[in-house]
Amino acid sequence: MFVMLPWPPRKASWTTLGIVSATLLASCSPMRLLGPRQQLLSEVKLEGVNRTDRDALASLYRQEPNRKFPVPLLAIYNLGYTFYSPERAEARLAATRAKYAALIAEAKTDSVKVGKLLQKRERKVQHQQQVLEQGNAIMRLGQAPVVYDSTLTSVTADQMRIYLRSHGYFRSRVAASDTARNRRVTVTYRIHEGQPFLVSQLRYDIADSAVAKAIRADSSRSLLRVGQAYNEELIGRERSRIESVLKNAGYYDFRQQYVTLEADTSFEPYTVRLLLQVANPPGQQAHRVYSVRKVNFVTDAGLNRFGMQRDTVRRNGVYYLAYNHRFSTRILDRKLSVRPGDRYSLRNTIQTQRQLSGMDVFRFAGVNYQKVEASADSVRFGQLDAVVSTTPMKRFQETTELGGTYVAGLPGPFGNFRVRVRNAFGGAEVLDVGLRAGLEGQYILAQDSLREEVGNQLTTQLGVNINLTLPQFLLPWHSNELFTRYSPRTRLSSAFTYVKRQEYTRTNLEFTYDYIWQHSGYKQFILTPLDISLINTSAFDNTFRRRLERQPNGQALLRSFQSVLVPSANATMLYNTNDFNQTQDARYLRLFAEIGGLGRSLYTRTDELSSGRIGQQNTNIKVYDFVRLSADYRRYHKLTPQQYVVWRLNAGLARALTRTQIRDTITEPFRSAAIIPYDRYMFAGGGSSVRAWLPRRLGVGSYRNPQLVRSESIEQPGELLLEGSLEYRFPIYDYIYGAAFTDFGNVWTLDADPQRPGADFELNRFYKEFAVGSGLGLRLDFTFLIVRLDFAAKVYDPTQPVGSRYVLPKATIFNAASSNNLRLNIGIGYPF
Repeated sequence: MFVMLPWPPRKASWTTLGIVSATLLASCSPMRLLGPRQQLLSEVKLEGVNRTDRDALASLYRQEPNRKFPVPLLAIYNLGYTFYSPERAEARLAATRAKYAALIAEAKTDSVKVGKLLQKRERKVQHQQQVLEQGNAIMRLGQAPVVYDSTLTSVTADQMRIYLRSHGYFRSRVAASDTARNRRVTVTYRIHEGQPFLVSQLRYDIADSAVAKAIRADSSRSLLRVGQAYNEELIGRERSRIESVLKNAGYYDFRQQYVTLEADTSFEPYTVRLLLQVANPPGQQAHRVYSVRKVNFVTDAGLNRFGMQRDTVRRNGVYYLAYNHRFSTRILDRKLSVRPGDRYSLRNTIQTQRQLSGMDVFRFAGVNYQKVEASADSVRFGQLDAVVSTTPMKRFQETTELGGTYVAGLPGPFGNFRVRVRNAFGGAEVLDVGLRAGLEGQYILAQDSLREEVGNQLTTQLGVNINLTLPQFLLPWHSNELFTRYSPRTRLSSAFTYVKRQEYTRTNLEFTYDYIWQHSGYKQFILTPLDISLINTSAFDNTFRRRLERQPNGQALLRSFQSVLVPSANATMLYNTNDFNQTQDARYLRLFAEIGGLGRSLYTRTDELSSGRIGQQNTNIKVYDFVRLSADYRRYHKLTPQQYVVWRLNAGLARALTRTQIRDTITEPFRSAAIIPYDRYMFAGGGSSVRAWLPRRLGVGSYRNPQLVRSESIEQPGELLLEGSLEYRFPIYDYIYGAAFTDFGNVWTLDADPQRPGADFELNRFYKEFAVGSGLGLRLDFTFLIVRLDFAAKVYDPTQPVGSRYVLPKATIFNAASSNNLRLNIGIGYPF
């Protein structure tokens, strides 16, 4: 969700503020904070790196200079030190301790009062101790000067030598030097990599023939190859891979410590021969293979009823134990990959835990094994008893959210209420019921020179939705076993939405039937064979109708507002290697395809859009067939643990499959138009798109309606969407992060329209019609919630005349009537 605001803050004397700030920063030299023999580390250089990963070497620095960009932390620290006195802070801390010591002594035996005083004292002492050790609030926003330490430089050089040798540069050299000038030190690390040692031979020495057979069967997945550079990181990963292979083959006790590797460089120059050895357990002739003898499934682990025994139900050889069997054993049995009689498998164990956790009915799911006492002759084979334990979540969960938005200069309160019922019907189903009501500011869809009213309004929005998720596929044939490992789910959803605006009143009744499955930890598929919506425009403002009629392509827009039935089917593929807070070096890809309007042949295609038809009580429900495609790719580059460069490319296409015959007036002939439901068009602009433009107001192409006073006063639906963003994210202080970004994009039509020149997509000019906006942002990261504030201004506006499209010099802050006023987007979560 996001909110977009014009940005008209109260005027201030920026010139005066800049002069005062510059004077304060200039007067705070960091040298006055250094001791007599101390020096400031100002720069670290790394030279001679050709083949090695420069970032990996830089991460070994034990000392780094104060960061200057994008926030001068040392200058901020020095500014705070101007107002800081350690003697005063120490005196204040001593006074606080003495004050509370007296108050506690006065309270004597009043334990309640003494307890409260102790809590207050602890809070104040802790805060004042922080001020004494770390400085005042301004100092803590900055960073203390980094005092050069030559011993840490030596440690860094040693770590670089170890890193280079672990990556095959056995004859590398690292030299560290420092240069001091005006008590500022520059450290230089000069690297001589030399030639890397390549693997010339890879041999195996495995004492257990059965283990050797299992490893050779999976040798195609080995990470070690002849001809590659020696790399200890790869060797460590290969040891872990071998451990996983054997654990999946029944070797429950196997550990990677049994795998060792010898490297011999005494043969040909710059080559290394590797010998991979797998030892047997001490005192044993072979590794033992384990099978599962028995599986117990405790569905209410953690619940104790003294004096009572859990009831036991047996299904497919698995024993289900519970005081009260609330969950269907038929459903739970499909989630188990651990079976009696099977060999032990780490993969099946993890798969079982993942399947049970993904049901959203268990707070905890674990699988533990207990060895069965082996007989004296059981040298190679052993048995395990498996115990699957789950702890149910609360059956009923209620969520209430109250808040407000501020859009188009109008405040809008809203409220959300949601109830979740887990295991609603005994089959591990999850039932969600949600209600939403709110008012939201909106810009009037059409505001032209013939009307002088203010172009904003409050919109009433009411909604209810009901979702039922089942932990299996609902299919007419028995096939759930084929999809068990993919966490299959079926989701039945229904929703009703009511929107009342000045221009129209609209309701939307929707039902969807989804199949969801998780192909891997990163990849998810959603197949929706049925998505049916009934959109009804029950009231339509005559003034708004007349405005649309005056617009180019206005009759097609009017038709898209008619009551419409939208039956469709769609499919979605999601690939995401990131986490919730986007802290990984990751990729994200979303592919979507929808085909709609199935059954349109049952309706008359040639008809007349007569005056007064829309918004009146009638049964004239239209069906439009269309196809809709979109692709969204995002890349997250992790520069440092807290700095990222993120970019995004997003493309979409919406196209009618059958053209509709319409005519603008009764006297004019019919003409064909590509019409689809209004909410299926492509839109650009807004907090998750090109942030310098209002939501859904960017475009179309380079066309600008001369009838409109402001080009952003009407939404701009298009058939083709191309947009992208580049964003640099960096830390500022504690939970406050910053961002610098640039967005570009636009929407176009696919057909040329003489009444709207420049609106259609053409290969020879589309690249000249990308709108560009840039800005700065703040992110408040509370872990569970991220609040986003983005300030954006237009840089390039393709709707302006050629030669006047570079509009950044016209950007304003205080002029709300400007066509390039600074925009403030407030949202929850990252834009992408």
